[in-house]
Amino acid sequence: MSSPRVSVCIPAWCGGDFLEAAIRSVLAQTWTDFELLVIDDCSPDDTAERLTRYTADPRVKYIRNSKNLGPQGNWNRCLSEAQGAYIKILPHDDLIAPNCLEQQVKALDTHPQAVLAFASRSILGKGDTPLFTKRTPWKTGPVAARGALRKCIRSGTNVLGEPGAVLFRRSAAEKAGTFDSSIPYVLDLDYWARLLAYGDAWCDATPLASFRISNASWSVAIGRKQSSEFKAFISKVASQHHVRASALDIAMGQAWASMNNLIRRIIYSFVLR
Repeated sequence: MSSPRVSVCIPAWCGGDFLEAAIRSVLAQTWTDFELLVIDDCSPDDTAERLTRYTADPRVKYIRNSKNLGPQGNWNRCLSEAQGAYIKILPHDDLIAPNCLEQQVKALDTHPQAVLAFASRSILGKGDTPLFTKRTPWKTGPVAARGALRKCIRSGTNVLGEPGAVLFRRSAAEKAGTFDSSIPYVLDLDYWARLLAYGDAWCDATPLASFRISNASWSVAIGRKQSSEFKAFISKVASQHHVRASALDIAMGQAWASMNNLIRRIIYSFVLR
C-alpha cells in the first residue's frame, strides 16, 4: 500500500475528553488521504480504552510508549513513526478546522520552495468558549524564512503558531533533525526555525486551528519562565545564517518577551479563574 500524503500525529498524555475532540477534528477533515497516529506517552488513565472507539477507522493507529518519554521524546516518536510526505503535530488538547489539511496541503503542493505552512489560530477558554483570534502578521501568501524568523524575534513571541497550526515537509524534517526541548517554551518554534534553514514558509491568514488555554496547558504551566526562555531562544538563533537578526531586532524582542509574559499572565488569571 502507498504511504498517506499526510501524517497527523497526536502526542498524548492523559488527554481525556480533549484528546477525543482532537481526534474527531482530524477525522472530520475534507482532505482524507492521511494517517492519524495517536502516540500515548504511557498515560496512567483510560486513554487506551478511549481509543478503541476510533481504531475501527483504518487511518487511525494507536501506539503506546513502554515508558514515559516526556514531550521531547514523544514528539520525536511522532517524527519517527510518521509515513506521510507532510507532517502535523497536533497537541491532544488542540483542534484543527475541517479544511485545515486541504488548505495546507494545497499550499505546499503548489509552492515547493515552502518547507512549512502556518495559519491564524482561534483561542479557546473554558467550555471551548472562543476568546479571540490570534492572527498572523501577514496576508495569505509566501513568507521568506528570514522575514518570518526576524518577525518572531522582534515580536518576542511565536507568530508562526502552535504545532496544530503548522504543516511541514517530512523531507525538511529529515534534514532538520529531532525536536529539542532544552528551551521548553519554544520547543515548537525552535523546530520551525531549524526547518526554515531549508526553505521558506506559506501563510494562511484564515484561522485553521484552535488552541486551548487551560490549567493543563504547557504554556500555562511554564508561567513565569516564558520570558527568560524566549530570550534564550533569541540568543540561540539571532546570528544564524538564515536569520541574521539586527541589534534592533534583538533589543525589541527582549523587551516584548517580558511584556508578552505579563500580558499572558493577566489573560490567564481572568480566563482560568
